[in-house]
Amino acid sequence: MAADRRPTPHEPPQSPALALEDVTVWEWDARLRARQPILTGVDWSVDAGEQWAVLGPNGAGKSTLVDIAAGMRHPSRGGVRILGETVGRVDLRTLRERIGHVDVKTEGAFSTRRTALEVTLTGATGTIQLLPERIGPGDRERAAELLEGLGCGAVAQHAFATCSQGERRRVLLARALMRRPPLLLLDEPADGLDLPGREALLAALASLAGEHHAPAVVTVTHHLEELPVTTTHALLLAGGRVVAAGPAADVLADRPLSACFGAAIVVRRSCDGRWTGRAAPGWGR
Repeated sequence: MAADRRPTPHEPPQSPALALEDVTVWEWDARLRARQPILTGVDWSVDAGEQWAVLGPNGAGKSTLVDIAAGMRHPSRGGVRILGETVGRVDLRTLRERIGHVDVKTEGAFSTRRTALEVTLTGATGTIQLLPERIGPGDRERAAELLEGLGCGAVAQHAFATCSQGERRRVLLARALMRRPPLLLLDEPADGLDLPGREALLAALASLAGEHHAPAVVTVTHHLEELPVTTTHALLLAGGRVVAAGPAADVLADRPLSACFGAAIVVRRSCDGRWTGRAAPGWGR
């Protein structure tokens, strides 16, 4: 029987949790037979406990930015520090064990026989396959607590593939939180969810902010309506460049968003703290 490996919280990272300095990423365009910039001169810093939103039009470089932040790829130029470690001087496999990453593309990677609880438990080992020999009672207890806290306790024994889309996203969030990561990256977590599913996910994300040693959170999205009320900061990308970055109240506003999307954007924030945005009549994308 595997030893009880109850996870203990990582020590809070020295601020910042994530720091990019003059980061540029090029990719080869076979059609043009030339390098094309995906990101250009990105400077960005995320402190411990902050909740960042990353927004921008299609092709802005948002997913590439998340890949850099997750230690999944190196920049072509510039410096990256993640949780105090310098990319290029650290074993990225070890570093990635301290990063929670929710990517909806992984939904189809799990065996259809796996239950929601088993999918969550794979987060204890950072693998897609369930490795029972490396999972102890402490892991099982934490997985059950996470699913219950995220409103998925009732589906813990259900096949993951039969869960609703909203339930699957929250199970993936539970999976990402298994090892209490100090940095949590969410790449369009609400994409494709219906209204109840989206609201349940946002409530789960908002609950993270109140936890002891809350992780730094980065959420990539296309829509202001998909941001939790606990969002503290925002980064706007367009054409691979930073348009604006800073406190959410300053960045999630008419002028910065209009400059980012190249359209007249009107932003409203309701009394409960939620944002909405719309393009002025006559604008279509």
